[in-house]
Amino acid sequence: MAVEPRQAIAVAVRRLRALTVWHSIAISVTLLYTVWLAVRTTRDHFGLGTSAYDFGLYDQGLWLLSQGKAPFVTLMGRNLFGDHTSFILLPLVPLYWFVGSTGLLFVVQAITLGIGALPIWKLTRLLLDSLPMSCVAVVAYLLHPALTFTGMENFHPDAALAPLIAWAIYAAVAYRWAQYVTAVVLILMVKEDTALFVVALGAWVAIRRDRQVGVVTIVGSLWVALLFLFAVLRGIIGVPYRNEWRLPFGGLGGLIRTTFTRPDKLIAHLVSGERPLYLLQLLAPVGFVALVRPEIALLGTLPLLSNLVSTFWYQSQIEYHYAVQFVPIVVIGAMFGISRLAEHLRVWFVSVVLVASIVCAYIWTPLPFMRTEMPRWSPSHPAVDAAHEAINRVPEGAVVSAYHTLTAHMARRERIYVFPTPYRRVLFGADVFAKGDRLPFAEEVQYVILPRELEGETAIDWQTERLFFDVVYGNDWWTVYERVR
Repeated sequence: MAVEPRQAIAVAVRRLRALTVWHSIAISVTLLYTVWLAVRTTRDHFGLGTSAYDFGLYDQGLWLLSQGKAPFVTLMGRNLFGDHTSFILLPLVPLYWFVGSTGLLFVVQAITLGIGALPIWKLTRLLLDSLPMSCVAVVAYLLHPALTFTGMENFHPDAALAPLIAWAIYAAVAYRWAQYVTAVVLILMVKEDTALFVVALGAWVAIRRDRQVGVVTIVGSLWVALLFLFAVLRGIIGVPYRNEWRLPFGGLGGLIRTTFTRPDKLIAHLVSGERPLYLLQLLAPVGFVALVRPEIALLGTLPLLSNLVSTFWYQSQIEYHYAVQFVPIVVIGAMFGISRLAEHLRVWFVSVVLVASIVCAYIWTPLPFMRTEMPRWSPSHPAVDAAHEAINRVPEGAVVSAYHTLTAHMARRERIYVFPTPYRRVLFGADVFAKGDRLPFAEEVQYVILPRELEGETAIDWQTERLFFDVVYGNDWWTVYERVR
């Protein structure tokens, strides 16, 4: 039955009148955060502060899909979904039909991270039945350092985990199984290894909510993970897992042997380097309250172990996107723990969360007026205008090899490479260790754009190839070369 406009307006007015000061605060800080992050990241991008990794490769892949072409990303030398099974990106393809700006993905990412405040609010309201406490949960979520660092680290599909994990936990706690299934499916579409979280969530659901739903969640997520690894990834790049080199003790076999024969070595590895600081930075922003009743916090155990085990430095640093999935887990974990306390203690523990989130934000989160700062890239810098002048001298369909910061603004073409590729392979192809060789299609590159002043390996790489190119444009910052023979 159709709803009359007058009736719809009346309903909207009643809902607006029901808003309290706490609703207004939560909505205001969320909108302020989202707008600030969108503006800051797009400005950095247009100030040449982004690169092929990890922005240009997504922009090229999605643009190719929007043109009805296979998403073979020449910026990294493999299919977009042969890098990670990030099918969550597919709904973004239609946006490329209407939005020409290369800043599109940064706006999408900022909105995605901001939306995570909604399920955080709803679940805290359900658990604690308190608007002020729900507002504190939203603030704790937005101020967590991992959230903002992810938003400012180029672009990553992993950003979708913040709202989706919060939504999945909310749906599980509230017995909203249709929403739960939707959230779980979308989480699995973000990346092949998200099954680590979903398995833990399924176990919690089986124990605390519904055994059948929990078992189906576990079995289904494992099946999807195996499908992605051994059908999709192996079918595209020839191997199910490209990153075994990140595992210590010689790979998966060595890790398993060490776990059972020398657990002391594994434990020493897990607490080595800056890993203890990483744990501190994840838990301190909620005052460690997530450990009061840790069953929700424990949902992050498997992905956390994956990050701590990895020898890849980025995975145990708060500044990189691998940490974003823990933000909703620790914030909801804190609120869940508080909900299990006596009512006279709840205000005190929520106050701990609020104070801890503000103090830790000041120390670690790169927000305005905080101690931690990130490099700023100005679109008004002379090098930026000069870069666009150089880029405009290259025909749209030309095959290009360009300096890495320029590739982020030239990715919407079928063939573009990050110099020195293809003259010397660097981060190209399925094998991360394959490097140094000249690729067979090097002579097909028609244009090269490089900084005017070349240094180090860039100068050496270009010295030989320069013989086959003439300068067609130059300014104080950049030089455009065209192949002549």
